[in-house]
Amino acid sequence: MKKVSNYLVYAMCIIAMAFSAGSFMKVYANKSPLVSSSSSAAPGQPVDLTYAAEKALPSVVTIRVVQNSKTQIIERQVDPFEDFFNDPFGFFGSPNNGQGNTRRYRQQTPKRQGSGSGVIISADGYVVTNNHVVDGADEITVILTDNREFSAKVIGTDANSDLALIKVNGKDLPAITIADSQNLKIGEWVLAIGNPFSIGTTVTAGIVSAKARQMNDERSANAVQSFIQTDAAINRGNSGGALVNANGELVGINAMLYSETGSYSGYGFAIPTSIMNKVVSDLKAYGTVQRALIGIQGQDLNAYTDGLKNQGKDVPDFGVINGIYVGKVVDDGAGAAAGLKEGDVITAIDGKPLKAMAELQEYLANKRPGDKVTLTYMRNKDKKTAHVTLKNAQGNTKVVKTADLDVLGANIREVNAEEKKQLEINYGLKVTKVGNGALRKARITDGFIILNANDEPMRTVADLQEAVKSASTSSDPVLYIKGIYSTGKKAYFVVELNDEE
Repeated sequence: MKKVSNYLVYAMCIIAMAFSAGSFMKVYANKSPLVSSSSSAAPGQPVDLTYAAEKALPSVVTIRVVQNSKTQIIERQVDPFEDFFNDPFGFFGSPNNGQGNTRRYRQQTPKRQGSGSGVIISADGYVVTNNHVVDGADEITVILTDNREFSAKVIGTDANSDLALIKVNGKDLPAITIADSQNLKIGEWVLAIGNPFSIGTTVTAGIVSAKARQMNDERSANAVQSFIQTDAAINRGNSGGALVNANGELVGINAMLYSETGSYSGYGFAIPTSIMNKVVSDLKAYGTVQRALIGIQGQDLNAYTDGLKNQGKDVPDFGVINGIYVGKVVDDGAGAAAGLKEGDVITAIDGKPLKAMAELQEYLANKRPGDKVTLTYMRNKDKKTAHVTLKNAQGNTKVVKTADLDVLGANIREVNAEEKKQLEINYGLKVTKVGNGALRKARITDGFIILNANDEPMRTVADLQEAVKSASTSSDPVLYIKGIYSTGKKAYFVVELNDEE
């Protein structure tokens, strides 16, 4: 009887436990997530990630890109005798302006297709993605989770932050709620949402593994890097997708993974919304990012001291163990004007302590040229303060605008076969319907054919777009144009892209 009684007690306990668990799961599945306003669960309580997924999924889109087949001109050094015997009459190439034995050949590139992800950030159709997703694309299609498709146009791109802003013509689209990534905590639950391997919208879960992470990749040395690191699985195709917190709010744009195999191995990285918001705002307003610079080159202090140790050199006493070592001060930069010198260690900006270069980059990413900041730094173990007026890459505080063909004020098209034959040219861009704009101010009239701009051949409209974009963001916003009229008369013009009167 005693044994039977014990068995009954055990059975009743098991039934009670099962009933309790079942009741909890039933309530849990039908209530709002047990999360606080900071998207962190109370100690000992789970986080309902189904709520976050349901809320954020409609805002994450698939982006399909197409790069059309193009004719490229390639150059190759040839042996003069081989060149003569293989092509004695020059049918298959033409000398490179008589310079040496270089010959030019036409090569047709194949049509390319690819896909990535994006995030709807406004109901009227603005979508954020990675620059590398849409870079070089001729056609961009945005596909929503309800299978609606929209053609998209590029509003602006920023290679340094690897962000792009595109736009579709839509109304009442499911825009995501954007949170402040600076409020994220290490260990906090996040979801990565995107279209990995083109298999369809996919949700993966993980935690915030680190913040202000800087990666050594192959991008420009001017790249702005202050990544959110997560162990939520991010794979190819996730690029441009959303990293969301447990409230389903956007905290980052998935950008890259770190792997020796090319597939996910536990390390994914996202661009924080603290950087994204400023980039989007600038692209909308100016067409390019207004990047504010101190004008220094530096690295984390501990990385610098580790390098000295590895070389067997003595490590100076800087008076601090954390900060940013200033390795070079750019001439005529903001830092030089404020008195910074090589060997200084920056420890804070506007009172915010700095341990890593990535933290400084993230802070500056929200500033514009002309803004003022206060730097705290150490020099010979003495604590000092500098008031810095930030500058742009050209060394001034003016707004930089990226011009497109609209600034030229004319219609542009590629020359046709008849025009090539008549003028004995191989390429060119014909100017038509000159209106108010830079070309009229430069006295360029209808019918003029642009052959070169800033010493680059103008074979396609895209070539001219790139020339205008490059010139408009340089310290000398001018196009030096060479060309020819239909009469055969050659001409040279200086086209100023600064639209100020």
